[in-house]
Amino acid sequence: MTDSLFFDTDCISAFLWVRNESLLAQLYPGRIVIPRPVYDELSNPRIVHLKVRIDALVSAGQARIVEIIVGTQEYNMFYKLTVEPDKGQKLIGKGEAASIALAKENGGIVASNNLSDIGDYVKEFQLKHITTGDILVEAYNKGLITENEGNNIWASMLAKQRKLGTASFSDFLKSK
Repeated sequence: MTDSLFFDTDCISAFLWVRNESLLAQLYPGRIVIPRPVYDELSNPRIVHLKVRIDALVSAGQARIVEIIVGTQEYNMFYKLTVEPDKGQKLIGKGEAASIALAKENGGIVASNNLSDIGDYVKEFQLKHITTGDILVEAYNKGLITENEGNNIWASMLAKQRKLGTASFSDFLKSK
């Protein structure tokens, strides 16, 4: 699998908050894409430590920040999703919209936990999609973490108000 992963704010921040972004770098070296709107959200002065962690990934060549340029297909889709959705479609946040637009136009994977907002778009655009839980399962399957370590990471993410869908990593594993 060589597709880039286009992270929204919630998914990347789940790893940043618990200081486990190194798992992403190990699993997806050079494939981590942070859309500019996501980077901007992580640049909030109240959470400067998250921006510092992203900047370290970028400096190490493990991630890159991608702009959405006005006049491109990505921009047109981004605008549509954040400002003028089609009738019956949901208006979504800039981070989710940027990850969807970039993944669609570049044949990548949307990395997001927010299925209630993006689920319809993932189906409509036939996008590949991955969640924080899926990433941890991949780390587990590759021997990067044990189930116990996964449970500890999961609990830390929940303590930081990350919405992961189940009470534990073990529960998530059982659901797969």
